[in-house]
Amino acid sequence: MFGSTPAFSGFAVNDIEKARHFYGDTLGLTVEEEHGLLHLRLAGGTTVLIYPKPDHTPASFTILNFPVDDIDAAVDELGRRGVTFERYPGMEADEKAVFRGGGPYIAWFTDPAGNVLSVLQDR
Repeated sequence: MFGSTPAFSGFAVNDIEKARHFYGDTLGLTVEEEHGLLHLRLAGGTTVLIYPKPDHTPASFTILNFPVDDIDAAVDELGRRGVTFERYPGMEADEKAVFRGGGPYIAWFTDPAGNVLSVLQDR
């Protein structure tokens, strides 16, 4: 039924202006606004909708993953842009907050609304 329909994902934030700044200026993504909603234009033609929700509760899981060729360089650059990385119990991370135990190397961070994002590198 939906095999030829272009679907898209979306998530909520509590402050559209903060989200616009973070996703556009801090992460360097193309951000467009239409009718009070944000559209992230990601590499490969993917669009993600960001919508305002005043009583927003952050997702308790990773909502966006950004594959990178060099996770150390990505973490360093994001750190220079003011991004702080998260550490989670049971996921022992190194001094840069990169988890390197099994699977891809991954480092988690949050947007201003508390939604979890990551950069990850295949080994």
